[in-house]
Amino acid sequence: MVYLFGSAAGAVLGIDGAVRAGLARGWDVAVGLTPAARGWLEGRVPELEGLTGHPVKSAYRWPGQPDVLPPADAVLFAPATFNSVNSLALGLTSSWVAGYAAEAAGKGVPVLVMPCVNTALAAHPQFPRSVAALREAGVEVLLGEGAFVPNEPGAAGPYPWEAALDAVARALEPGGPGAG
Repeated sequence: MVYLFGSAAGAVLGIDGAVRAGLARGWDVAVGLTPAARGWLEGRVPELEGLTGHPVKSAYRWPGQPDVLPPADAVLFAPATFNSVNSLALGLTSSWVAGYAAEAAGKGVPVLVMPCVNTALAAHPQFPRSVAALREAGVEVLLGEGAFVPNEPGAAGPYPWEAALDAVARALEPGGPGAG
């Protein structure tokens, strides 16, 4: 089971293509969204649920409610905004996706984060500290050559979904990063 999490960056509008590509690789895929990303995609939630066969989750369950998703074998948080990267690194789990990703990393489940930030946000002093903290926690941050490269403010380039999915495939391989 691969959890595909997205936050409110323009690239989240292409999450359905990433779901289809994951399904084509033979994965069972479930989608989780930050509340803002869910707002952006609200009209497409039924399509995503139809593709995956799972509910799109964006909120914590109430005490006593059953889990609606099977446990994850890997978590891909892409796109991860500046806020999401920093929240996850600092352990601020006000969104379900940040909370699940933080806990999954602590349990040894492979967690991969591909940011979607511009060069101005990437230059903020907290961002490299957050990337370092995530890497120290065992999270694979897909940033730089061969992954996501920040764009200039106001410019948008193609989001490297395929590189993210390839990284998940490596993480799922026996003996791969995060393999028990």
